[in-house]
Parts: sequence; structure tokens; C-alpha cells
Amino acid sequence: MSNEVGLNVDKAVRERYSEAAKTQVAALCCPVDYNKEYLKIIPEEVIARDYGCGDPSAYVKKGETVLDLGSGGGKICLIASQVVGSEGTVIGVDMNDDMLDLAHRSAKTVGDKLGYHNVSYRKGNIQDLKLDRETVEKYLKEHPVQNNADLIKLEQVMDELRRNNPMIADDSIDVVVSNCVLNLVATDEKEKLVSEIFRVLKRGGRAVISDIVSDEFVPQNLQDDAELWSGCISGAFEEASFLKAFEDAGFYGVELVKRDEKPWQVVDGIEFRSVTVVAYKGKEGECREHNESVIYKGPFKTVVDDDGHVFHRGVRSAVCRKTFDIMSKEPYQNHFEAIKPYNEIKPEDAQLFENCQGDSPVRDPRATKGQGYNETRVGTESSCC
Repeated sequence: MSNEVGLNVDKAVRERYSEAAKTQVAALCCPVDYNKEYLKIIPEEVIARDYGCGDPSAYVKKGETVLDLGSGGGKICLIASQVVGSEGTVIGVDMNDDMLDLAHRSAKTVGDKLGYHNVSYRKGNIQDLKLDRETVEKYLKEHPVQNNADLIKLEQVMDELRRNNPMIADDSIDVVVSNCVLNLVATDEKEKLVSEIFRVLKRGGRAVISDIVSDEFVPQNLQDDAELWSGCISGAFEEASFLKAFEDAGFYGVELVKRDEKPWQVVDGIEFRSVTVVAYKGKEGECREHNESVIYKGPFKTVVDDDGHVFHRGVRSAVCRKTFDIMSKEPYQNHFEAIKPYNEIKPEDAQLFENCQGDSPVRDPRATKGQGYNETRVGTESSCC
């Protein structure tokens, strides 16, 4: 949502959620089944002021570094802290002071009960994860902006912070989660937000995002409504565009792992429902030939991946090392059989893979076994396969 149409999105969202931090606002709630075991030690005031629409923490693993965007009162962070355990780390980012106050209080309470403290919170805009707003506020207290020269200096300080001391560093996070927050970001900043998620993730990391989407594009008259915007309606992605936003940012394996059958709300005939999307980072880099191949196991006759590779069911397809690694992991590993060559090619000896687009070439079995392979092995009557 651009400010040029007259609606100040940040102001509308900030005011609505400041109110919601102090008293429960039922209209912001979307029914979610969380693991009750993780809720037992979380303060009731946090649970009562949770305004999510899904449970991205269900896709977090032990020992991971987790970043929660728009962490609010901290419910998802406190669940994730128990899942990742004492070896993991959880970071929450939010811009609302009232929500951050609630989150800080609850983090200490839960940490004391667990016997370890692995949750911390930062103040910042989720579409600008390089800038720590708390540091900026401290600077402003000592250097208030009174003229244009002061403003220029402030802008320089913020640029230096982003460049030299980013709030969330590049390639530092295993999994980014978010629960019903992306829709609250202005439309003209959503692309920047998804690119920021991509930036902070490690190679092989993933985004797990629960949010409200619409089955039709939201018209301008609804986008101009502050109440509907702050209520998780007007800023919703159209459902197909939601997945495409991650694809356009460079993610692969974008998967719709949850989609509510029934809409949460309907406005002017447009259905708004909760979905959860998982998307992976790690298809950057050169394509190198290591004589590796994969076999697509089905059930479809033919499939196409995010890079345009075409795989045919049951066919030994030649792939580069990068694609081989991707197909050997989530979310593809259950659909592909990964085949390594008998004689491994060292990275320094690997040549560029020339056929890394379109229909994947067939890998001759001799490329896997080696041209000199001439073994004969015959089973005995007492042996079985």
C-alpha cells in the first residue's frame, strides 16, 4: 500500500496493535491449533494477546537459529525457544513498543522456567532488517533533528548502521518465521520485505510464513480502509501472488503446506483465508558437472522445478552438483532418487555443466559406473535380493 493514496499504513497498524497489546482484540484472532505442551509455561497475557493465523513454529527444528518477523507479544518466539532448545537461538523483531514490552517480560519468565534464556528481541521494521531502530532512537536523544543539516547527519548515521552494524546480518538465520504480519506491510514495500528474508537466511535455510491471503486481488477502495488494513484484510496478498513473491525473490521449493478450506472472513465477496508457505534458499551459484543424476519417482509423468529443469518419471536425469544437492534435501528428497557416480569427481576437476536448463539430459549408466566398469557378480541359490 503506497502512502500516495492517503492511508498511512504504519500509523494505522501501530495504533491498532498498541491497543491490542493492552487488551485482547477478538477481531484480530484467527483460530489456530498450537501444541498445548508448549503453551503450558507461556504467560496467559501473551496467549490472550496473540494475533496469529497459523503456527510456523511447527516447522522449526532443534538447534536452529530462528528469526520471527513481527513477533508481537512473543508467543511464537516462546514456542520456538522450547523447540530449538538450549543449543538454539530465537530472535524476534517488532516495531511496536507496547508489544515489545510484553515480549521482554515474558521472555525472562519463560527462560527462568526452562533453565536457559535463548530469546532476544530487536526493534525494527521487518522490511528493513539492517537498521536497529533502538540504536537510532538512542542517537536521536543525544542528537535531536532541528534542521536540514541534522537530518542529513541522521540519514548518514542510519546508512552507516545498515552497512557496518546490521541488526540482522547476511546469511545468519536458519529459518525465518512470521505469523500473520506480511499483510500489514505497505504494498510498495512487500517486495523489499521478501528480499530481506532471503538476504538474512543461510544457504539451505528456509522461510516459514503463515499469513492471510485473498482469492481475488483486493480493490483500491478496500486498500484505503485503515480499519480493514490493520485488521489483516486490505493488505493481503492474492494467494497465487503470495507464492510467486518468494519465487521472484530467488527462493526454490516454494510449497503451500497449509491452506484453510473455509475463509476466515469474506468482504464484498472476496474470501480471506489462512495459509502457510515454506520456501528455501540455496540455488545460487555455478552449475558444475560431477556425473551425478536423479530419478524422479512419480506420481506425475513429468515435473518442472523452479529453474526450469524438466524431469520425466523413472528416467535417470543428468544434473549439476547444485541441483543434485537441492533434490537430495527437503522438500524434494521423497520424490527423487539421488545417484552418485562410483568414481567421485573432485570440485577442482569439475567442469561447467552445460545443460542446466529445460529438458534434463539422460545420464548414461556408464557415466555413473565409469566406462571401465566390468564387474560380474552372480548370486547363489542361498542368496536373495
